Amino acid sequence: MGCGLYTPAHGRALPRPSGNPQGDAYGFRYWNNPGPFVSQAASTEALGQFEGFLSVLAVAAFVIVGPDYITMIAAEAKHPSIYIKTAFKAVYLRFGIFFIGSALAVGVVLPSNDPTLQQIFINGEGSSTAAGSPYVIAMTNMGITVLPHIVNALLFTSILSAGNTYTYCSVRCLYALVVQGHAPSFLKRCTKEGIPIYCFLVTMLFPFLSFLSLSNGSANALNILLSLIAGGGLVNYVVISITYLRYYNACKVQGVTRRNLPYYGYFQPYGAWISLVLELLVAIGYGYSAFTPWSVQGFFANYTMQLLALILYIFWKVVKKSKLKEGSAVDLV
Repeated sequence: MGCGLYTPAHGRALPRPSGNPQGDAYGFRYWNNPGPFVSQAASTEALGQFEGFLSVLAVAAFVIVGPDYITMIAAEAKHPSIYIKTAFKAVYLRFGIFFIGSALAVGVVLPSNDPTLQQIFINGEGSSTAAGSPYVIAMTNMGITVLPHIVNALLFTSILSAGNTYTYCSVRCLYALVVQGHAPSFLKRCTKEGIPIYCFLVTMLFPFLSFLSLSNGSANALNILLSLIAGGGLVNYVVISITYLRYYNACKVQGVTRRNLPYYGYFQPYGAWISLVLELLVAIGYGYSAFTPWSVQGFFANYTMQLLALILYIFWKVVKKSKLKEGSAVDLV
């Protein structure tokens, strides 16, 4: 694809098919050259490609967020059994279009060995700007002058939307910790409108860390922070899977028919077990680069949240001497 059609009768090549300013219908040729998997290190071909796959899992874990945040608005929804169910059903469509679809699109429009792409993400030059978008790079390569500006505008609105969501969820989590006695009590202060103002101010201190990306030296600190957040997200999903399995068992023991509930999850509990196993494998394996060669900084950047969660859980069980409830004792009401 992308080559002129040669006709022996006339002895000349027909014009290339149009589709972009270059008239180059490249199709899926980047899947063959340089290929969908690229070696991360100077290892054997298959091992290097697998290491390259592992290297992107941390980024994927950082990006794949959202479904867990929907549950946080349940307490403020007027009819959670109606609206939360609808919101969760939309998650499948969002994942299919925005995550799987965009990953497919990027592999089509841009090769992994594109010089601009390598300069940005390997050398770290401009990776914090919209110019680092594979879509913008592909459009620039094809000589498209208008669409890159539109993509930049869409990225800006997306950042605002994501920032608004993360701020809300962070404030809500911190306030919940205060109410449960796990954080300083002065953070409980709320405005007349019910906004936990001190929790909000503490949360808004962290976005300033994004300015670290403006300096190449400080960008390393930002990368460590992103790794920590990715590890925390993986811990979050592991806990969600375990919680669901406990809930499923409680329903089974207490004779609760899940089909009669507002939302019914199919392929359970197998889906929860599959997700739990995969999440544990990713949480353990995505930071493999810290071991080849050994790096103390890399180890703690990739595994601090996993170790911290385990230590805090054990500490809480030992100090509070709390025990896991049997399925028959779980409050489903």
